[in-house]
Amino acid sequence: MSSIFDGIITSKTRINILMRLFLNPDQQAYLRELSKEFSASPSVIKEELKNLSKVGLLFQKKNGRQILYRANTGHPLFPELHSMVRKALGMDRILDSILRRLGELKLALLIDDYAIGKDTGIIDLVLVGNIDHKNLQDLVQKTERYINRKIRTLLLSEQEYGKLKDMIGKRPNIVLWKASRNMKSIKA
Repeated sequence: MSSIFDGIITSKTRINILMRLFLNPDQQAYLRELSKEFSASPSVIKEELKNLSKVGLLFQKKNGRQILYRANTGHPLFPELHSMVRKALGMDRILDSILRRLGELKLALLIDDYAIGKDTGIIDLVLVGNIDHKNLQDLVQKTERYINRKIRTLLLSEQEYGKLKDMIGKRPNIVLWKASRNMKSIKA
């Protein structure tokens, strides 16, 4: 994975851990889970987790015999790292383009793998509102080429979202954008 972190941070493992834990800071992970996900030895992952914890970027929490790691949202560098991760994954570009070109967007949700910080190459978005389908298709194709990832969208009216809200809420999700007015029926 090539990203804006390349050159700044020389360890691919460290980049993967930052991407995984800083995209959605509410998520946490175990050493073995990260080792399996990144196809890296546990000792390499452990060393990176130790270094990131030592400088305060990660919190550790013992859970039985295992240690859970998550991003330290109180760290002074957290806002910048969180922003860099979103930019590296193209989220800023996607959202900006959607808001400018697609009509009356009421709610944009990032769901599933990317919502838990896993860069699988497929970004799943739920878009609620009166969306211009033709512009969306054109935008998705252009953005996919720019960010080198596949984008899948689920377009819903406010009424459709109201019916599916509970089901969508059970899946990992992050609210990327929410309209501030005229949202009586939408509660993310």
